[in-house]
Amino acid sequence: MSKVLIEKTIVASEQWKSFFNQGNAEGCASMYEKEAQMVAKPFGLFQGRERIQAFWKNLVAQGFSDVTYLNTKIEAIDDSSTVLSSHWEMNNAQGVITRELWVLQDDGTMRLREDHFEAIDPNAK
Repeated sequence: MSKVLIEKTIVASEQWKSFFNQGNAEGCASMYEKEAQMVAKPFGLFQGRERIQAFWKNLVAQGFSDVTYLNTKIEAIDDSSTVLSSHWEMNNAQGVITRELWVLQDDGTMRLREDHFEAIDPNAK
């Protein structure tokens, strides 16, 4: 089962990245559970799909795009969930995903229940 969950997580993560790179904040938000929690450092805590969508809409409106993940790790933690961690880069930002908790839904898809990431200033010392 863990191999299937990891494959489903890869598909879901690729879909999220595709939505983001298309500038589709609603699509990004659709990849989260309704009551999901996103902790985006240094921006804050965003509870629920509506607030998460507003965050992504604002980011897209500022011209952020072209996200890619580097050194991605996905681990099945039980029979219905995985944790993804990764470095990420986009056109004018970079950072690290410390924990994306993907959970298998009743319809067989994976959705984010938790999303913890950080934007890192490349010029910070």
